[in-house]
Amino acid sequence: MPPEKKQKTAPAAPGKPCPVCGKPATAAAAPFCSDRCRQIDLGHWLTGSYRIPARDDDVEQD
Repeated sequence: MPPEKKQKTAPAAPGKPCPVCGKPATAAAAPFCSDRCRQIDLGHWLTGSYRIPARDDDVEQD
């Protein structure tokens, strides 16, 4: 059986930190540094932690 090949991860872009933890992003998980941070971010979206602020007067009244 051939030995397993490890996937090399290169930086996604210089100076672009992971939006979750701040570590350098990798090309394999861009724009995150790892699959763990990608899953954390997905969890934030699914639980409603990320919201666009709105004011009550923004609602159209009939």
